[in-house]
Amino acid sequence: MNMKRREFSQAAVGAALASSATLTPLAQAQAKKPVPGKDFNILDAKVPVEAPAGKIEVVEFFWYSCPHCNVFEPTLANWVKSVPKDLAFKRSHVAFNDTFVPQQRLFLALEAMGLLDKLHTKVFAAIHTEKLNLAKGDAIADWVAKQGVDKTKFLEQYNSFSVSTKSTRSTQLQNAYRVEGVPALGIAGRFYTDGSMAGSMERALEIVEFLVAEVRAGR
Repeated sequence: MNMKRREFSQAAVGAALASSATLTPLAQAQAKKPVPGKDFNILDAKVPVEAPAGKIEVVEFFWYSCPHCNVFEPTLANWVKSVPKDLAFKRSHVAFNDTFVPQQRLFLALEAMGLLDKLHTKVFAAIHTEKLNLAKGDAIADWVAKQGVDKTKFLEQYNSFSVSTKSTRSTQLQNAYRVEGVPALGIAGRFYTDGSMAGSMERALEIVEFLVAEVRAGR
């Protein structure tokens, strides 16, 4: 499933960890062609994409402290390895309020430094397995330094105008897609789905594949 915007509190995090939802075998057997407005939304206005011409952009919206995003990450990472060459995948860290911004900047700084392959999953592990509090800049910078990264260079990126600009764009993108919770997926600047709509994030990926095929066919 995913965490809704209204659930983003410490109490909700505990509850979310204790709950999960999956499709029953009967429901899976009855699963049919995805239905607009039920399984996914068609956006009223097309969202600008960064993918080059001929590529179909898919965006994962996530939050490092979200337990559902942590659980979904291995499944997503495996899926990304096998996507067709005409699909351009990217991640976008949400900021539903100002408390999300430090982790959003962490993601963007790691991306700018080419460190996502090395540290992206380690951030999830630090928060959800090691139970570290990486909610503020000082703690984040100290943790990154312990991973063998030059702390000064990291802070230069973390506090840079470039990361600040990208942070604003990330929040604009999440709002343009009308992201209701995370993890969630945006497709081709035209469609949106998440775990609550799809029934599970695994089915959400199936819906993404269906919508990508629709875009590829010119529909």
